[in-house]
Amino acid sequence: MDRIDGFPTDTFEGFQLRMGKPLPFGTTLVPGGVNFSIFSSNATSCELALFNKRETKPFVIIPIPEKFRIGNVWSMIVFNLDIEEIEYAYRMDGPFSPEEGHRFNKDVFLMDPYAKAIGGRDVWGAEPNREDPYPHRARILLDDFDWEGDRPLELPMEDLVIYEMHVRGFSKHESAGIEAPGTFAGIREKIPYLKDLGVNCLELMPIFEFDEWENSKISPVTGEQLFNYWGYSQVGFFAPKAGLAATGQFGMQADELKTTIRDLHRNGMEVMLDVVFNHTAEGNENGPYISFRGLDNKTYYILTPEGYYYNFSGCGNTLNCNNPVVRNMILDCLRYWVAEYHIDGFRFDLASILGRDQNGAPMSNPPLLESLAFDPILGKCKLVAEAWDAGGLYQVGSFPAYNRWAEWNGKYRDDVRRFLKGDDGYTGALKCRIEGSPDLYQWEGRGSKASINFITCHDGFTLRDMFSYNGKHNESNGENNNDGGNDNHSWNCGWEGDCDDAGVKFMRKQMSKNALAILLASRGVPMILGGDEIGNTQFGSNNAYCQDNDVSWIDWSLMDEYADLHRFFKHLIAFRRNHCVLRHSGFFQHQDYMGSGYPDISWHGTKLWEPDFSGRSVAFLLDGKHALEGSEPDNSVFCAINMHWEMHGFELPPLGDGLRWHIAVNTGVASPEDIWEAGQEPVMDNQGEVLVGARSIIIAIAK
Repeated sequence: MDRIDGFPTDTFEGFQLRMGKPLPFGTTLVPGGVNFSIFSSNATSCELALFNKRETKPFVIIPIPEKFRIGNVWSMIVFNLDIEEIEYAYRMDGPFSPEEGHRFNKDVFLMDPYAKAIGGRDVWGAEPNREDPYPHRARILLDDFDWEGDRPLELPMEDLVIYEMHVRGFSKHESAGIEAPGTFAGIREKIPYLKDLGVNCLELMPIFEFDEWENSKISPVTGEQLFNYWGYSQVGFFAPKAGLAATGQFGMQADELKTTIRDLHRNGMEVMLDVVFNHTAEGNENGPYISFRGLDNKTYYILTPEGYYYNFSGCGNTLNCNNPVVRNMILDCLRYWVAEYHIDGFRFDLASILGRDQNGAPMSNPPLLESLAFDPILGKCKLVAEAWDAGGLYQVGSFPAYNRWAEWNGKYRDDVRRFLKGDDGYTGALKCRIEGSPDLYQWEGRGSKASINFITCHDGFTLRDMFSYNGKHNESNGENNNDGGNDNHSWNCGWEGDCDDAGVKFMRKQMSKNALAILLASRGVPMILGGDEIGNTQFGSNNAYCQDNDVSWIDWSLMDEYADLHRFFKHLIAFRRNHCVLRHSGFFQHQDYMGSGYPDISWHGTKLWEPDFSGRSVAFLLDGKHALEGSEPDNSVFCAINMHWEMHGFELPPLGDGLRWHIAVNTGVASPEDIWEAGQEPVMDNQGEVLVGARSIIIAIAK
C-alpha cells in the first residue's frame, strides 16, 4: 500500500517537492526522498541549493515555499535525489543590520549546522580552492554501520587511565610504521600497543570537522606551512573530520571512525571526545560566512549591545549556549555521537562559557549544564569540564556539577609541578592533591572521581620537556614567542634543551618517573599525554597548536632510547590496576573504620606520624583493609616522596600477621630495578627504615 506522504504536492524545475517535517533538524531519509529542515527566527525567505559533489555551481536552487514554513522552521521533502552524489546548502534572506545583530546575505551559500558529513576538506592539507563560493559542503550520510553488537563500555570513572592524543600526531611520524599514518585507521593499527601499555580510555583532541587552513601562515623561522593543527575551531559539530580519515577522500570517514571505536571497545578501551562548543570557525565581524552567521546570527552568538561579538573564547566569537535553540543543538549533537558513534564521554573545552547567559554573565544554574547532566541518552556518559574560559572565569572546584560533571583539575597540575621542581611550601598542597582534592570536590557528593588529575596535556610542555626547559620556545609559531603560557613550573635539570650529559639525562628520566608515580598514586582519575611514555619532545614548544610536523608528531623511534621509561609507565599503570586501594571514587576519612590498626590513609615524615608539610619530603600509608567496598582486602601501600636534593631515611610502618615490606618502585635507580612486576617485588632487607635518594620516590607494598 502506497503511503500518502510519499507523493509530491509541488514541483520546481522538474523537482518533485512536498512540505517537510520540521523535526529533526538537518536531513532525514523519508520514503522516496530527503527531508530538509532548517531553523531561522529572523530570515524572511529560505532557498535550498543542490550541488553535484565538488562542483562550485549548484544544479538547482529551490525556493522553500512560505507554506512549507512552520513557526521558524523551513522544511521540505525533495524526491528522487541521488543522495551519495550531491551536496546541499541554504541561502537565507533577511535584514543586514549588524547593530541589531542581523547579518543576512541572500547571496552566500550556508552549510547546514546539522550536517552529518561535510566535504570540501577531504584530504588533510590539500590546498583549498579560494574561489569556491561554498568551501564547507554539507552532505547526506547513511547511518547504516554494522556495530556487530558493540555498545559504550560504561567503565567506572575511578578505574580509568586516560590517554590524551591528537589523531594525526599520534601516528603521522614515519617512525610509526603503519599503513594509514595520521588517521582514525592509524589508531586502529596501534591498538595492540595501547592495550599493552594498559590505558583504557582515549581522549581524542577535536575530531569534528574543522578547517586546517584557518589562519594558516608560513613560519618566519622555519619557512614551514603552519596550520590550524589542533582543530579547536569547529566548522560542523555533527561530522567527523574527513581529513583525519584515510578514506576521507572517498567520503568514508564516518565508517572508518566507527570501525576504530568498535575495535577499541573490543579491546577494553573507551573513547572520549574533546568537544568545542564555546565558539565556531566564523570568527568575529571580519570572519567568513560558513553557517550560523548567515542563518541567524542574533540567535547563535553572544553579541554586544552594538552588535559586535563577545570574545570569551579568545577566538573571535562566543556561542550563545543558553539560548534554547543553541542548547538544543548541543544536546542533539552529543546524543547523536553517543547513539551513532558509541562515544563514552566528552571533555568540554573552555566549559565555563557554557554557563554564561545571553549577556555573557555567569549563571548560578546554567540550563545547558543541567540539561546535559540529566539528559536520558547521556545518562551513562562521562562529562568532563575544562572549568575555565578565556574571559577570566575560573571555576575549578566550583563548576556547576549536578553530581555528574568531572573537571580537568588545573590546580593538581600546577601544585604537583611546583612540588616536583622543589618550590618551597607545596608539600601541603601535594597532600591535598594526592587525596583527590577534597578542598575542591568534597561538596554535593562529587567525590574524588570529579578530579581529572594530570601533569601534562596537549596545552603546555610534554613530560620530557617539563624537565628539559626552564622557558618556552615557541619562536617557530611566528608570534615572537609571546604565545603560550609563562607559568610552566618546569625545571631543566641544569641545562636548557637537549643535553648529552649522562647525569642530566638520568635526572630527567628520574623526574619523569617521579611525576608518573605521584599521578598514579593519587586519588582521582589520571590522564597522561600521549607520547610522554616514550620521552616525546616538542623541542621546548608549549603551544604547538599550529605545528603539523615533527614538533607535534610522536617520534616512535624514541622507543629505543626511552625503553626504560616506557617500561616504567606500563608497569606502574598495571600497579594501579592491580591495587584497588589506589582507586576509589570517594574521599579518605582519616579513620580506622576497619579495625586494622591504621586509618585508611596516614601521613608521615622521615619519622612515623610526624609529617613536615613545610619541607620537601613526605610519606603516606594506604591501609589495604580499607580497600574498595565489596572487594577483597588489598596490600597496604607505603609511598615515600623525597624532592629534596639530599637522601633521607624514612621509618617504615610496622606490620603484623607475618607481613613484610616489598619494594615495588624506586625512581632513584636504573631500570629494571626502578619498578618490579606484580609478584616479583623483592623483600626489603631493612623492615624498619628505607633510604630514599635525592629527588626520588619509593613505593612499597606489604605482603
